[in-house]
Amino acid sequence: MDYLQQLIERYPMLSGNRDAVCKAYHYLKETFESGGKLLAAGNGGSAADADHIVGELMKGFVKKRPLPNNFIEKLRGVHPEHADYIGDNIQQGLPAIALSAHTALITACINDMDAHIIYAQQVYGYGMANDTFLGISTSGNAKNVLYAMITAKAKNMKTIALTGGSGGAIANIADTAIIVPETETYKIQELHLPIYHTLCLMIEEHFFK
Repeated sequence: MDYLQQLIERYPMLSGNRDAVCKAYHYLKETFESGGKLLAAGNGGSAADADHIVGELMKGFVKKRPLPNNFIEKLRGVHPEHADYIGDNIQQGLPAIALSAHTALITACINDMDAHIIYAQQVYGYGMANDTFLGISTSGNAKNVLYAMITAKAKNMKTIALTGGSGGAIANIADTAIIVPETETYKIQELHLPIYHTLCLMIEEHFFK
């Protein structure tokens, strides 16, 4: 199913984002194929979007994603009584972490270091060369997202910016920037959701046919 074409048909104003969405898809595909993970971060509504993306990747989105039989056999080898229940209920996931979700670490960074460094610290600690960082900022100028993206690039990670308006600072340094054609925050966020839903659908289609 051509989810990207469906996106453009439903939201014609996003036709100019086709190439950037394709690049983001390929970066994510390569990341998951190589055993890497996605690190996503934003502020406010964009933090909620990062959480939302993780929810679509770490379990079934529109597909059930049943576990492979060899893993179910491993579960039986560990604990036969509970193996079938676990095997019937958990699903295959694609590793993704929302950096905004770690309250204790974030508040420790704010207290001990600086509020703008909360995501860069996590990117440095979690990030590996085969990972991807997704920075979500409606203005493109959120300092904590920018510093995290700079750190990600220094760790040889792929970087994706999801933003609006002129794209801001993160769009200038990201490997690909999806810049939606709106300038008001809530309107930008309204277009971010169908874009990342489309990316998650494309990724799921690739890995769980």
